[in-house]
Amino acid sequence: MPNELAAPERAASAAEAAVPTVKLLIGGRFVESKTTVWRDVVNPATQQVLARVPYATADEIALAVESAKTAFKTWRATAIGARARIFLKYQQLIREHMKELAAILTAEQGKTLPDAEGDVFRGLEVVEHAASIGNLQLGELANNVAGGVDTYTLLQPIGVCAGITPFNFPAMIPLWMFPMAIACGNTFVLKPSEQDPMVTMRLAELALEAGIPPGVLNVIHGGEDAVNAICDHPDIKAVSFVGSTGVGTHVHHRASLAGKRVQCMMGAKNHGVVLPDAHREQTLNAIAGAAFGAAGQRCMALTTVVLVGAARNWIPDLVAKARTLRVGAGDRPGIDVGPLVSRAAKARVLGLIEQGLAEGATLELDGRSPEVAGDAAGNFVGPTIFSGVKPGMAIYDQEIFGPVLLLAEADTLDDAIAFINANPNGNGTAVFTQSGAAARRFQEEIDVGQVGINVPIPVPVPLFSFSGSRASKLGDLGPYGKQVILFYTQTKTVTQRWFDDDTTTGVNTTISLK
Repeated sequence: MPNELAAPERAASAAEAAVPTVKLLIGGRFVESKTTVWRDVVNPATQQVLARVPYATADEIALAVESAKTAFKTWRATAIGARARIFLKYQQLIREHMKELAAILTAEQGKTLPDAEGDVFRGLEVVEHAASIGNLQLGELANNVAGGVDTYTLLQPIGVCAGITPFNFPAMIPLWMFPMAIACGNTFVLKPSEQDPMVTMRLAELALEAGIPPGVLNVIHGGEDAVNAICDHPDIKAVSFVGSTGVGTHVHHRASLAGKRVQCMMGAKNHGVVLPDAHREQTLNAIAGAAFGAAGQRCMALTTVVLVGAARNWIPDLVAKARTLRVGAGDRPGIDVGPLVSRAAKARVLGLIEQGLAEGATLELDGRSPEVAGDAAGNFVGPTIFSGVKPGMAIYDQEIFGPVLLLAEADTLDDAIAFINANPNGNGTAVFTQSGAAARRFQEEIDVGQVGINVPIPVPVPLFSFSGSRASKLGDLGPYGKQVILFYTQTKTVTQRWFDDDTTTGVNTTISLK
């Protein structure tokens, strides 16, 4: 995922006074920032300025953390059933406001309305999981580990936690983080992407409506300074991050040095392998959706397809399928590919397409000047396909984060596995085949966190933990699922022994149940 901290900062002008401002959430109140540095939130399909988001001051960030620290004293002792009931109410409110949330998300991020609803829904699933916290936050007990001695564990909340989230899933990824942390008894400071914070703030409003007490959830905004403040603050005990490899590496190193728990889900170069026996129409549909959905702005996008053996002949079919996708504003019906999030993102993707041509890849489908339904003022790039792609080319070595599909070739499945394992990233992969033996060999030998079999780059449901390997992840424990319970709690081991004898006389006493 491209570096999100390089966005320019600037002071607000008087002409912008009529544009709504995004608020901070501190101590249960939505407050206007006193900063002098603001950024426009822009509709990427129309270039309309929707709002201005503040870069919170150091004092405001410190106040948010202090609010969370104070709230933790009482929230940690709140009955587990009471916490669970809040998230039962929260998931109900999210369902009731699904259309509204999707519309906000589409306006500020650009993805199609169905894709935006999917963004919200995948976060909703984690909220539902958080409502089951009574079954998840259980310790263990061993009876009579020695004569009359029992040992058991407690999973206790750790304190103030923080989350740093990216622009591409402004609903789902915040909902990966703060519901599980708060359900475990922690308090939370969230820093959403400054590019599209509006849907996140609406989710925060609904969280307060559901009953989350003041100070338990706080939201700040900003860029590099806000990220560093989160990494450095001594009262923040854990940091969860999703974003680019460069920023994630920085966050992991800086926060770890400050003594915090850190989980960083970072960049990707996700590969799919097509064997000649794959079901053709289903596979073509899966590849098109995974490669070009959300304009390729997914950390789980299918960016590279390895065609094995006779599957090399599929290239015309892949191109024909991609040509059927419609490009346009995400709120228009029938649109498959929306705009990129910003002009800078579009310029970067177009630059990489030019590099691909210069380095010798074959441009099978050119999306640089797409036919756009309706308003063409947005940051549109159409589906683009390169064949003959090899390691060493910029389009292969870098995460493009746009609607660009790369095609490579291999003689055998073993060659395809070796090709994928040689890539530094290990976020997600998939194999398309009707051979159970081939699929099993693939899942056993591939060094990648999420594996799909005839499913393109699946994101696990919340019963399981999101994983990732190699350069795609830093930290031992993934977000949501069983792993995140361990991330957001401290395991305390208690060993106890009780005596029947009177403690003062040593005389054995008889226990009476009268």
